[in-house]
Amino acid sequence: MNLDELLSEYAELETKLADPAVHADQAQARTLGRRYSELTPIVATYRELNGVRDDLAAAKELAAEDPAFAEEAKELESRIAPLEERLRHLLVPRDPNDSKDILMEIKAGEGGEESALFAGDLLRMYLRYAERVGWKTEILDAQHSDLGGYKDVTVAIKGKGDEGVWSKLKFEGGVHRVQRVPATESQGRIHTSAAGVLVYPEAEEVDVQIDPNDLRIDVFRSGGPGGQSVNTTDSAVRITHLPTGVVVSCQNEKSQLQNKESAMRVLRARLQALAEEEAAAEAAAERKSQVRTVDRSERIRTYNFPENRISDHRVGFKAYNLDQVLDGELSAVIQALLDAEMAEKLAAHS
Repeated sequence: MNLDELLSEYAELETKLADPAVHADQAQARTLGRRYSELTPIVATYRELNGVRDDLAAAKELAAEDPAFAEEAKELESRIAPLEERLRHLLVPRDPNDSKDILMEIKAGEGGEESALFAGDLLRMYLRYAERVGWKTEILDAQHSDLGGYKDVTVAIKGKGDEGVWSKLKFEGGVHRVQRVPATESQGRIHTSAAGVLVYPEAEEVDVQIDPNDLRIDVFRSGGPGGQSVNTTDSAVRITHLPTGVVVSCQNEKSQLQNKESAMRVLRARLQALAEEEAAAEAAAERKSQVRTVDRSERIRTYNFPENRISDHRVGFKAYNLDQVLDGELSAVIQALLDAEMAEKLAAHS
């Protein structure tokens, strides 16, 4: 879509959002509002650039009669190139899911209890990062290990306003490798283990239509560390989507209804991701990096405790502040990935 088409779409959205009838349908109003927010920086930058160009033309014209305007023209001219570059960046096609919230699954892999403890460290890292940037988090399901780690945990992360969580955390999907002396190691030897992270854009009901006849719903008792039952009622829920074979279970809440609602949220997100993979080869290629099997050899990032080092192997990022990163200071790592994505997109559209 070219700039003229985007400006036209923006004007149409302004008209629609000013119509009270549109807001009677909250889902439609949210969709239109999101798109309006996406286009606003483009339109604002375009208008600012045009304003500076008009002022520059006027200043140059007046400089012929009054030399004082020559200095103003020089200052205005220096603003044009940065504005053009900003507009160029803004016009790069966005990931359609960038404005969405996410569901994240963290799964222990190779390494037994040590891997489960590391999965817990990753969960804390993402929760602390979300807290730092003002996002809301909700644990939807968790399977604890005997030593207080996580065999599997699912968390929902919701942004503030129109800020999309997916745009920042979509690159977290993949295998995360840790190198450290485990709590279970008596000889002081460094071990390597891994945990897997899966990230899905959260899907709304309007995004994914699920036929209730396509679902098999089973209920069971919630289990705690070591497999003991922590609930005397069948409140845990397992939902199987029969056409695709996708299985989701939730047991975090005491209420069967709440667990069912949480499981449906995860199911919608997984089915939407599955549909995107099947619909577009590009989406499929992106998701191949989110390795489903947690194998130490297929890693995206290494967390080396003895050296206090974090390394992201996709973009060559390396820093020696692992303790701070695990405390939620993820900004530099995320920015390196965003910069790499932007460079790739600009190269593709140059």
